[in-house]
Amino acid sequence: MTNRITILGSTGSIGVNTLDVIAQLGEDYAVDALTGNGNIALLARQARDARARLAVTADETRYDDLKDALAGSGIEAAAGRSGLAEAAEGYSNWVMAAIVGTAGLMPTLAAARRGANIALANKECLVSAGDLFVHAVANGGGRLLPVDSEHNAIFQVLEEGQRHALERIILTASGGPFRTWTREAMASVSAATAREHPNWSMGLKISIDSASMFNKALEMIEAQHLFHVRPEQIEVVVHPQSVIHSMVGYKDGSVLAQMGCPDMRTAIGYALSYPSRPTLDVERLDFTRLSRLDFEAPDEGRFPALRLARRAMEAGGLQGAVLNAAKEVALEAFIDGRIGFLDMAVIAEAVMDRMAHLPAASIMEDVFAADAEARRHASGLVSKSAAA
Repeated sequence: MTNRITILGSTGSIGVNTLDVIAQLGEDYAVDALTGNGNIALLARQARDARARLAVTADETRYDDLKDALAGSGIEAAAGRSGLAEAAEGYSNWVMAAIVGTAGLMPTLAAARRGANIALANKECLVSAGDLFVHAVANGGGRLLPVDSEHNAIFQVLEEGQRHALERIILTASGGPFRTWTREAMASVSAATAREHPNWSMGLKISIDSASMFNKALEMIEAQHLFHVRPEQIEVVVHPQSVIHSMVGYKDGSVLAQMGCPDMRTAIGYALSYPSRPTLDVERLDFTRLSRLDFEAPDEGRFPALRLARRAMEAGGLQGAVLNAAKEVALEAFIDGRIGFLDMAVIAEAVMDRMAHLPAASIMEDVFAADAEARRHASGLVSKSAAA
């Protein structure tokens, strides 16, 4: 049977790597729909090369541009929220959820509800709406397979028949470009400096999130929902070489680690091929060239995002949504040069303080309401900070 795949966010780094993996997997895999945003030329080229049925731009104002770029190809063009919904609710049995931010929540949820298998690269589905999203996947009958290299690693070494013996989950973090920087030095860094990741090739926002360790903070919350563990069972260890992608510790003292060269295609290929392992043209790990593997505890004084994540996990309810929304607003402000690098965590924590009273979400509208309120508060704090 041919696996038909929809890629939500095909023009980003995960989407580009997914198309490369699909090309390697061969004729058993075919693309149904692709979605992007403003990079119309790339989206159209991807759709033509993959012979997709549908291409969608999230930007309604670019519909005519996309339609013109696809002229004569026979590929349908669509735009906006309705176009994203059409892609998510289409004919594919696999959906790669790679749209960055809360914009990816509703189309991914729609795909889950219809029973599609979800390869999850969008953190917000679990960070902002974890309980509701996991419930939707279970009711839909599809699988939820993590694509983040850390969660994919855990998934690979978490033995299903040994859940009773699980003691801890250990997420590895590279430490980013500022691993050894002082807090004083970090205060004046630019977005251009923060995006220079030492190991991984990623997009602008996720690279900066890695530099601040907000990316790892959100991964902690994701792990809680993916693997049904308590907050105190989730650890973070800094591993600068990014060779061990994460680990699982068992009650007998054993620790199982998944290792490999830093390449997202490995995690993508494993998710799309599960339970089989594919053959992929990626760099092989050469142990004779590994001079050392280093590990160190993260410094929550310099990287307070980790502390905020633990606070959100322990509080539960909508605190993950609040943290994520406030972080997104602060991140945009940092990229625009309106606030400093360290101000992002300060703003996120202030919004969490202000919205600590929120109950758990019972419907998705609760998530969006909390998200909107957190963004309003964060925007106000950004304006005050910028004016100071």
